Amino acid sequence: MSSEAAIRAAIPAELSTMVKQVKFADGIATVIADASGLGRSAMAQLQRELVAAIEVLDGVSEVRVALMADKVQRKIIVVGSGKGGVGKSTLTTNLAVALANMGLKVGVVDADIYGPSQTLLLGTQDTKVRAEGQTLIASETDFGVTMLSMGQLIEPGRAIAWRGPMVGKALAQLMEADWGDAELLLVDLPPGTGDVQLTMLQQFKPAGAVVVSTPQDLALIDATRAIDLFRQAEVPVVGLVENMAGYLCPECGAVSAPFGQGGTEAAAQALGVPFLGRVPLAMAIRVASDTGQPPAANPGEFQGYFAGIAAQVAAFLKGGQG
Repeated sequence: MSSEAAIRAAIPAELSTMVKQVKFADGIATVIADASGLGRSAMAQLQRELVAAIEVLDGVSEVRVALMADKVQRKIIVVGSGKGGVGKSTLTTNLAVALANMGLKVGVVDADIYGPSQTLLLGTQDTKVRAEGQTLIASETDFGVTMLSMGQLIEPGRAIAWRGPMVGKALAQLMEADWGDAELLLVDLPPGTGDVQLTMLQQFKPAGAVVVSTPQDLALIDATRAIDLFRQAEVPVVGLVENMAGYLCPECGAVSAPFGQGGTEAAAQALGVPFLGRVPLAMAIRVASDTGQPPAANPGEFQGYFAGIAAQVAAFLKGGQG
């Protein structure tokens, strides 16, 4: 005949620390476990394992498992630009990895529905998305961050020709996925100020926005529009990042400025937003990105650029302004 002691003894050692209370009466075993920090799929797996371990005991006719969990206080930072081609997605990837290197639990949402690229940047082209019912489960990467992208859900090279409502539903499915214990979601927005941006700002209330631009006037005009959108939506602008800030020649090491120099920092000052730093236009960054090896993940001369930007974002999240 089973007892509470027998039930505790039957629970696998790796799960025993999560079990807070066991009761047994009239053939019914009741287990209360702490599932804080687990995503929905992991919670379901915990419940299945507890039931499987206990239901085989003599005298147990029913197993009831109650899971307790502190709600994850998850913040959202969107990364946007008014213009395409300024390196926003690459910045998002490396910012996420750099924040993870600092100890934060980070997820990356590839909200560029029409032109997803995070699968390439994070090396997850061959990773199939799992789901628990209608809920997607964020995919693990080799760099300490989780991610979800439309690029995992469609055939490579296939165009997505959806109208606004469909795009909004796809975004919601990504945002409302099982993100496990992620405390921060970095959202890689598409360029511009369209449906995806409006849905994100209205439905999911980001804690802040990072805006990426190249130094030339044409890109800065569009970056200014993006900042205006965030301000209209009352989303704090974490700051501006200047990407492709000078071309670093891989042969001689000389630096030239094909897109100009210092324009983003000057724009940040004029707009009254923090300047978070600059990242050079370098062949090594391009090659690493194309091969799914974010420079922020590997010690070297480029890791520091992203670490410096990440430190200011982390300070913003803690209540400072960089």
